Amino acid sequence: VQLQASGGGLVQAGGSLRLSCVVSGRTANSGTMGWFLQAPGKERQFVAAIRMIGGTTYYADTVKGRFTISRDNTKNTVWLQMSSLKPEDTAVYYCAASSRNFVLTYRFTHGDFPSWGQGTLVTVSS
Repeated sequence: VQLQASGGGLVQAGGSLRLSCVVSGRTANSGTMGWFLQAPGKERQFVAAIRMIGGTTYYADTVKGRFTISRDNTKNTVWLQMSSLKPEDTAVYYCAASSRNFVLTYRFTHGDFPSWGQGTLVTVSS
């Protein structure tokens, strides 16, 4: 499985960015795709996830109402639309893939996803 993330950049606080993750080498029509962030000196943290069949979504409390995860199975692509960005959102964002499905209340950790992309840097200036 190969994952290619893109779309990061520099944006002012209150602005928006859309990250993309293209999956190759597997069928994207199953399992779960996720986004995580990792700020300098901190552990990788869950941001959002989406079940590829059915489209069930999961969000960290810190991004609910600001970020939206979506997918297009025909394009093997998952997006993370980020709005109302804050300086504390500054991090490297990683997309990840799992063949599993998770219950709606599941609390994700990076260990739930065996496959990872290379990361894309998002910098939010104040």
